Amino acid sequence: MNAEKARQMQVEVCETAKAMVAGGLTAGTWGNIAGRVDDTYMVVTPSGMDYSKLTPDQMVIVNMKTEEYEGELKPTIEVPLHAKLLLTRPEVNGIVHTHSSKALAVAVTRKGIPPICDDQVQILGGDVRCADYTFPGGPEMADAVEVAIRDRMGALIANHGAIAMGRNLKEALVGATVLEKTAQIWIDVQALGEPVMISDEDCAKFHDFFLHKYGQKK
Repeated sequence: MNAEKARQMQVEVCETAKAMVAGGLTAGTWGNIAGRVDDTYMVVTPSGMDYSKLTPDQMVIVNMKTEEYEGELKPTIEVPLHAKLLLTRPEVNGIVHTHSSKALAVAVTRKGIPPICDDQVQILGGDVRCADYTFPGGPEMADAVEVAIRDRMGALIANHGAIAMGRNLKEALVGATVLEKTAQIWIDVQALGEPVMISDEDCAKFHDFFLHKYGQKK
């Protein structure tokens, strides 16, 4: 493991955790963050600690393959979930798991969100599916979320919250924000009548544009 890269990822995970709280995407000590160091190691937020007081050195370095961790602080109980996604999705380098209110409201219905917003399909890849209900922190949740988020970058987790992934942590945080906004719009739309969905063809075009053409390229 590259120690310098691990330290940099500790900084990024800590900053993302604070931004998650500042953006209203979670409350208290709920939610968690993971960032890839390499093909074996990740950095995650510690369990049950006040995000506003966290420092980079408190971010926990975890072996994704064995779930063993370094230091005295316990990592988030969602280590199996983060490890599963990072090991099965090599293009993903950052994960933001939230308990945001609107996404959770939809997740309580145990239904997903169809493709209704341009930014939703660009960043998350299409419709947002809802993972089956499982007990948090175990391999069952990891397996359920892996299925729901397959070929997507965001998903709901039944009666629990939401998750967004990205090529880096900044992108994952944007995805979490967009997912929460999409959930709010989906809730609002219920009072207005039948929404018009974005076609599968356009979803694919939007997502490809975001991945390969959006923003300033060097």
